[in-house]
Amino acid sequence: MSHEKLVRKILRSLSNKYDMKVIAIEEAQDISNMKVDELIGSLQTFELVMIDIPKKMKKSITFISNTYWEDAQCEVDTDEIISDVIVFLVGNSTKF
Repeated sequence: MSHEKLVRKILRSLSNKYDMKVIAIEEAQDISNMKVDELIGSLQTFELVMIDIPKKMKKSITFISNTYWEDAQCEVDTDEIISDVIVFLVGNSTKF
């Protein structure tokens, strides 16, 4: 079996997570002259990069508060609001 047929079969058999890489290989390289070893090396490199991405991404929470009080006589207990927010965050901290 020729290298071209093997390369095309391998590209067709890959799962959906490799779709972007398959398209990039098909557009950037001449598949008819590509060796199976080159393809496997390229796919292994892509897989290593995909494994490292979740490690680099860290979850973080940002709170932005834009408050404008139109009514100066509005009676709001900010300590109560803050304590409610803290209780909410502590209760949901396992999700973060």
